[in-house]
Amino acid sequence: MKKKSDLELTPDSFSPASTLRELMAKADQHSLAEQQVIEALPPNLAKGSRFVSCKEGELVIAAESAAKASQIRFRQHEIMAAIRENELFRFVWKLKVKVVPPRYQDKPTAKITPLSNENARLLKEEAGHTKDQQLREVLEKLASHVRD
Repeated sequence: MKKKSDLELTPDSFSPASTLRELMAKADQHSLAEQQVIEALPPNLAKGSRFVSCKEGELVIAAESAAKASQIRFRQHEIMAAIRENELFRFVWKLKVKVVPPRYQDKPTAKITPLSNENARLLKEEAGHTKDQQLREVLEKLASHVRD
């Protein structure tokens, strides 16, 4: 069992500033590693690919499509040879590629095109030939939405 003095916590051990510094240092290290991995990839595969992790000699890369992932797997030996030139990745022995599609993209808003004069005329004509009163009213209302 630990002594009471060993169990005491210092105020600095849970300091938000120290935790933030550690996270920022890890983020900087990850960014540097990602830059090195992306530089080692062929230019046509670098766009849309991301470095995920490197643990126990296994390098994980994310590709935006299955086609790119297949190309990376196909060229993995030359990619790993280029990556091993960096000191950080010298012991990489396995390459794993995951497909991670891009995140949500905004869909373009649908444009409402106004009704042409010819289509409005055809709708009015059809409304005149319709026996159903409710359908006639709807067709006439649609015909009134003509562009100016």
